[in-house]
This record gives sequence, structure tokens and C-alpha cells, in this order.
Amino acid sequence: MSNCTIQITDALHDYMLSTTLREASVLKRLREETASMKNHNMQIGPEQGQFMALLVELTGAVKTLEVGTFTGYSALAVAMALPADGKITACDVSAEWADVGRKYWREAGVEYKIDLNIAPASETLENLIIEGAASTYDFAFIDADKTGYDTYYEQALTLIRPGGLIAIDNVLWDGNVIDPDANDEDTEAIRALNKKMGRDERVSVSMIPIGDGLTLARKR
Repeated sequence: MSNCTIQITDALHDYMLSTTLREASVLKRLREETASMKNHNMQIGPEQGQFMALLVELTGAVKTLEVGTFTGYSALAVAMALPADGKITACDVSAEWADVGRKYWREAGVEYKIDLNIAPASETLENLIIEGAASTYDFAFIDADKTGYDTYYEQALTLIRPGGLIAIDNVLWDGNVIDPDANDEDTEAIRALNKKMGRDERVSVSMIPIGDGLTLARKR
């Protein structure tokens, strides 16, 4: 036994997927199409998509936020886990990338659940706050430009209800968060938010070593 998280080798990762992954065909085909594209590494892995779907089920989420949609895999995974009246307010700046996922959303019968906003996410979220949507969302997933993370976190914290959950991706940043020579803006932004969230008494928090690192914050 070990008191540390086990290192996930490629072989062990393959074992995890082979034993517990339940990836629907429509999700797999979207993932495979994205894998052939530029910036394909921006897409979450299938095990993370399944984990997020489980979080949605566990929290009983109906109204959700997504900051950073890319080609729509995470939105599809969450939408399929939402109840029939569930909704995702999705934010991205690229209609070209997001349009890749639309045919898969439609095929899965969940396109009506996804309200895609092509605009800077901070503007979309601020408008929601102004319109009176504070404390009305159940779940939020943040996976966008890293220098905007702190802003998105604060806005999501306003929009999420007490007891709601915020999930923030890439918090380990391919290990660069512990590299003393990595001082670029993205890495510094992630380090700063990680430190802030670890001390933030407004939330209960846990960093999960799945994918590129996922921090979960439950609003108190």
C-alpha cells in the first residue's frame, strides 16, 4: 500500500479504460474526429468526461456552465448526463471549433440542452450576473485560456448556488506547475489560482489527478 497517489503508466491507463470506460459511440467518434485536428490536445480524455458525467449525476445538476467548449466533447458528456430539462450555458470564442461538435450533439439528441455563446466568456458570465442569475447554477466546468482562470472562477462562484460544484481543468499543467523554469503567463496564472483555491474558505476543495489535473470546489 502507498500513502501517495499511484503513478499512472500507459499500461495502467489502458487497464483503467478497458475495465471501466463506458464511452458512447457518439462521444468516441467526436473524440476521434478531434484527434485528427490541430490543437487536439485541448480536448479532455474520455475517462474525465465520464467522471464529469458522474459528478453531474451525483449533484443532481440541471443548470450548468461551461467555460471553454472547444469541439464540444465535454459539453456532450455533460449534456447526456443531464435530465431532459437540463441546460448548459456554454462559452467559447471559436464558432469554427464548436461547430465540429454540433452534429454529434444533434445525433445524441441533446443539442437543445446546449446554449452556445460565441463571445469572450467573461462577458457572457458577467451578463448572466447582471441579469440576475447569481446562485442559480448547479455545476460549472472551466477549461479555457489560463490567464482568465481567476476571473472565470470568481464569476462562476457568484453564479453557482451554495452546494454547487465548480470543476477547473489543467491545474497540473503537464507538470509545469512545479517546474521552477516555467514562468510563462499561463503557468503563473494556474499556480496563483491553485494557491488561492487551496486557501479559499468560500469552498471545500480537492485536486484530483485525472487527465491534466482537475480541481473540484464545492461552494459553501
